[in-house]
Amino acid sequence: MRKRRTLCFGLLLGLVLTSAQAQEQAPVPPTPADVRLRSYQERMARVEHSLVRNVPFRSIGPTIMSGRVVDVDVNPDDPTEFYVAYASGGLWKTENNGISFQPLFDREATMTIGDIAVDWAHGEVIWVGTGESNSSRSSYAGTGIYRSTDGGRTWEHLGLAETHHIGRIVIHPDDPNTVWVAAVGHLYSPNPERGIYKTTDGGRTWRRVLYVDDNTGGIDLVIDPTNPNVLYAAMWHRERRAWNFVEAGPGSGIFKSTDGGETWQRLNVEGSGFPTGEGVGRIGLAIYPKNPQILYALLDNQYHRPEEEAEQPALTKEDFLEMSREAFLALSDDSLEAFLRENGFPREYTATRVKEMVRRGEIEPRALYDYLTDANQELFETPVIGAEVYRSDDGGRTWHRTHEGYLDNVYFSYGYYFGQIRVDPNDPDHVYIMGVPMLVSDDGGRTWRSIDRENVHVDHHALWVNPNRPGHLVNGNDGGVNLTYDDGRTWFKANTPPVGQFYAVAVDSARPYNVYGGLQDNGVWVGPSTYEFSYEWYAEGRYPYERLLGGDGMQVQVDPRTNDIVYTGFQFGNYFRIERKTGRRVPIKPRHKLGERPLRFNWETPIFLSRHHPDILYLGSNKLHRSFNRGDDWETISGDLTRGGRKGDVPYGTLTTIAESELRFGLIYVGSDDGLVHVTRDGGVTWTRISDELPQHLWVSHVEPSQHVESRVYVALNGYRWDDFTPYLYRSEDYGLHWTRIGTDLPYEPINVVREDPYNPDILYVGTDGGLYVSLDGGRSFMPFYEGLPHAPVHDLVIHKRARDLVVATHGRSLYVADLEEIEQLTPALLARPLHVFAIDTVRHNPNWGRIRAAWMPPDTPAVRIPYYSREAGPVTIRVLTEDDLLLAVRTDTAEVGLNYPVYDLTIDTTQVAAFNARRDEKAQVRAADNGRYYLPPGTYMVELVRGAATARGRLVVQRSRRDRFQMLPRVEPEMERYLERY
Repeated sequence: MRKRRTLCFGLLLGLVLTSAQAQEQAPVPPTPADVRLRSYQERMARVEHSLVRNVPFRSIGPTIMSGRVVDVDVNPDDPTEFYVAYASGGLWKTENNGISFQPLFDREATMTIGDIAVDWAHGEVIWVGTGESNSSRSSYAGTGIYRSTDGGRTWEHLGLAETHHIGRIVIHPDDPNTVWVAAVGHLYSPNPERGIYKTTDGGRTWRRVLYVDDNTGGIDLVIDPTNPNVLYAAMWHRERRAWNFVEAGPGSGIFKSTDGGETWQRLNVEGSGFPTGEGVGRIGLAIYPKNPQILYALLDNQYHRPEEEAEQPALTKEDFLEMSREAFLALSDDSLEAFLRENGFPREYTATRVKEMVRRGEIEPRALYDYLTDANQELFETPVIGAEVYRSDDGGRTWHRTHEGYLDNVYFSYGYYFGQIRVDPNDPDHVYIMGVPMLVSDDGGRTWRSIDRENVHVDHHALWVNPNRPGHLVNGNDGGVNLTYDDGRTWFKANTPPVGQFYAVAVDSARPYNVYGGLQDNGVWVGPSTYEFSYEWYAEGRYPYERLLGGDGMQVQVDPRTNDIVYTGFQFGNYFRIERKTGRRVPIKPRHKLGERPLRFNWETPIFLSRHHPDILYLGSNKLHRSFNRGDDWETISGDLTRGGRKGDVPYGTLTTIAESELRFGLIYVGSDDGLVHVTRDGGVTWTRISDELPQHLWVSHVEPSQHVESRVYVALNGYRWDDFTPYLYRSEDYGLHWTRIGTDLPYEPINVVREDPYNPDILYVGTDGGLYVSLDGGRSFMPFYEGLPHAPVHDLVIHKRARDLVVATHGRSLYVADLEEIEQLTPALLARPLHVFAIDTVRHNPNWGRIRAAWMPPDTPAVRIPYYSREAGPVTIRVLTEDDLLLAVRTDTAEVGLNYPVYDLTIDTTQVAAFNARRDEKAQVRAADNGRYYLPPGTYMVELVRGAATARGRLVVQRSRRDRFQMLPRVEPEMERYLERY
């Protein structure tokens, strides 16, 4: 017998490295919090002067799959009222048990949240700790603590901005001015502003009362409800880099204070029964309120499981490390064939063929080991212990593990993402833990069962247990909010907020076009660009969006010829060609050859469909791969285009962005996560590194070849993974040989994407971790968008050329669309005009305008936007006239400098009706509608704007509707009524 070594696969593979191994000098120091806050204030001041601040953005959802919830806070006296905090989607409130929600935290310096606390006893005072504590790839840094004393209408910033990530807020039950905060600290750099903080003056001042070291922060905090001087804190040692995550260490542990947090004593010491040392990871705490001596702790134990003795009749990859050719050729074909199939080797590699390759000297037996072992796996041969539950019955002095054996498949190897535990307020043995599934124990943690059901997403982060009604739970997970009243046997999904966390977005050429996108932990979805939120889909039985794929949804490309072929996938390069009509999915991930080292794939592996021929697809690992037949076969057209990877438990040294010029086939740019940009002008025959002039070792978030000048290209670099918030944006006019920095007036927000306008070469759109910006002068200066857009991270942008729409993929607030028609016309010549009216949308006449169908129903009323530009602010008179200048209506608007979008209700002023009717035949007379208003009949009208001495004119067309031909009918049957209303 020999020891069998078990591979532990997961989204991340745990490994405890020393601090010295994990550290690396950052390209630049982390951006100070005061710089970020000043930058935010400057941004808000610039909103007032932005020419595009009024450009309307409309949300197109989706909502049903939701996004990651980090906390819920429920009114104990009325559980139909509660708050939900989303990781990057802001704070929302419901007053009707989750049927609808309202956002409350959309305009602060950051929308990312780690924890909330509501003081229900003192006028609904809300505390928000910004910065998600789950330490994921997109756990954005916050800017400290905020408080609202008016239910979320207004907010006050109360400091702790340098903490970046907040794990827990605890309010003193009797003194609302005394608050404790568990601060996790920076995610990608060490800093001293972490630990436990306390205020006794409502957040005006803070004192750090518990500190371990610059890599150990506060992740959880609970208070004894019977004695507020007693608190328990969970401290967590974690160090994250782009290539590695140290998620445990000796600083981690449980601490207790008996003097209101002034002094602390470590509880996890030798002999306490609770683990100590390098393997102690994230800890969650729960206290039983009726007997506060009872404590529970949920530990992510990063110590490795002991290797087990087991019979090993089958081959393992380690067997080939030192195997000679002779020994290899002596293996039985059956055992070798079984090994190849069990380990996913392509079918071309049969036992017979592999033996022949060894016999000819094409490969050595070790090649089978190398084929399966990349730099991110070869160190991780033994799985970690994972989730463990401990209980103390003496106020934390001693602990015992509640269960025998392992709690498998709760954390896998990424316990840093979880750590929440709750105990029923009325039963000390009824305990809940949250990981990939949510488990409940009825016997104090000895045995566990899952309460996930078909309507509940995995990956759980928040739970409220009703102290007054057994079995009533409010749960928050990666898929939103779920409610149950029977302790998890059945669940209701409360997902109406549009809080999807999109990584990428794409569009097709349908009419109307569809929008596709990949979401964090919620797969890949497609839906109509015309989507409007409505509850009607419940009656129709089908949600307008359709899921195409599960997992963490990634980039999408669509064949424009039929819109039926979609290329998309999930994390680490697992891509598919999907035929939507048939539902057929063909895996298309490139594979390395036997004898080659495994390819490295980024979490968000880039793909790109050639605009020159839609059968040509590009996909990036650490090399660039091209397929001429839609992914069925691949050729590798480059060597390693990265710095070569690094040891660690996160794939690194990978490509992050691919773009081929629309002006020239074979002109391709790629960027990597370790800061390299390469170009080929001959389809991959030769490559040139063009990033040496750029800042080094930053994530290349996007490369954008110009659609107007072949040699022009833009590059966005992102310092998020160094806690560097500098906006790095560059332009080259010579294929990247030389670079000019642009966008120097952008706020301190890492840039995720840059897009050039397809019709106006001077216009650039930039999406950052804080919002969306546009430049009208080629990047010399930028202006923020504002109307309809919260301050959510913008991960991707796509422009639909035919529709002239900008589609915005946010990582926290789903998708938005804006019409670019007016923006694209903002040339220097137009900006010099004092006043300008843009094209007004054509309106289709509807004889139901103003009709009152019932006393309890509002009348149907039309509206049309009148888009105009004003060089100066001030009152504007809007006059609606016939083509021969008969005045029909007068309205007023207060112009702001830039684009304006007042709405006209298509009515004729009562005083002008007689004059208008005098020019019309008896049958064409305009008559008052049920609501007493007179509406424009079909025809062409002039819209004149006057501001001082400046005037401008536009044309408004009201088209005849299909219904108008039926006006001679005295009565319309109900069936015909419904048919006509569709038009």
